[in-house]
Amino acid sequence: MSKYKIGCGLIIYGARQNSDLPGVLAELSAAGYDGIEAGNLNNGDRTPDEIKTLLASHNLELAGVHTGYGSIEQFEEAVRFTEAMGSRYLMVSGVGGQDTLEDYQRSAEVFNEVGHRCNDAGIKFCYHNHSWEFKDFGGTTGLVTLYESTDPTLVHACVDTYWVQHGGEDPAAFLKQYADRVAYLHFKDMYADGAFGEVGHGILNWEGIMDAVSGIDAEWLTVEQDRTDKTPKESATMSCQYMRQTLGI
Repeated sequence: MSKYKIGCGLIIYGARQNSDLPGVLAELSAAGYDGIEAGNLNNGDRTPDEIKTLLASHNLELAGVHTGYGSIEQFEEAVRFTEAMGSRYLMVSGVGGQDTLEDYQRSAEVFNEVGHRCNDAGIKFCYHNHSWEFKDFGGTTGLVTLYESTDPTLVHACVDTYWVQHGGEDPAAFLKQYADRVAYLHFKDMYADGAFGEVGHGILNWEGIMDAVSGIDAEWLTVEQDRTDKTPKESATMSCQYMRQTLGI
């Protein structure tokens, strides 16, 4: 049995995750996933307990919660939902500004504060990279500055394989370099034209990526394909099948 669990980010389903969550969960359960990653699903229609019951009815867990950059109050709401759901991971995408290194440093101060709150709740707070954080600022990057300006025990890395490649880095090498920082992983592939791809169906070196992942203390490998030219069900199934059958997860 694999030591990893496979999750799927609901972003691939777009607005349908809000209008037909039971149907989405049924498709992902049938595709072979262990859990999902989502934003705050407590939109007034269901309580955290009701959401947990719905997930359990489809043999799924909440792998993690994903939020964007915001105020401390907005982060606190995300922390409360993550805590109420019993999830151990809260991901954040984006910073308060990306034009200067000082922007990243100011965001790091916010992240340290949120990370401390998460740590007290038994949650790992993780920064999810895109490719713009790899912009060079005279010998360093925004992402390196963010890592260096945050407490590694409070702010972990959620590394996205596609965006590392898109940013001009090798995902396997990057994962090995920051193995001690990584707590959560987002898997998606890249087609030759740069489009988002199903895991195992693009140009990324998955053998090398999995070799790097083997040295990381991670529980979840979560597919996060932002868009697809197929149906979400088809894309999600293709990624899960490749991870199960070819990667042996």
